[in-house]
Amino acid sequence: MRSDKRQKAELRRKYHIRKKVFGTPDRPRLSVFRSNRHIYAQIIDDTAGATLASASTRSKSSPNKLPNAGNIKAAEVIGETIAKQALGVGIQCVCFDRNRYKFHGRVKALAEAARKAGLVF
Repeated sequence: MRSDKRQKAELRRKYHIRKKVFGTPDRPRLSVFRSNRHIYAQIIDDTAGATLASASTRSKSSPNKLPNAGNIKAAEVIGETIAKQALGVGIQCVCFDRNRYKFHGRVKALAEAARKAGLVF
């Protein structure tokens, strides 16, 4: 269980980022959440409060060829998947919400894979 001090610091970082990042219908927000075992990505329109596309290592649409869902390779696969879904819906530009995490490791791998697959941010 996290200490109260650490949890407050994480929330402070999250709110600091969310002050600057806002998803519009023209440029929705790509939000990333990671746990020790899985990684999740959503494309969100904040004005409507709706999720336009989502992908995770736990979803049934994700490839079953991932023996370990909590590593960089899995994050790259999810980045490609969310980019394909976004382009299928007609979204080309997003703003990236790293959601209190450093732009490093799995979060960076997901972002770079989404960029390679055609998403602009």
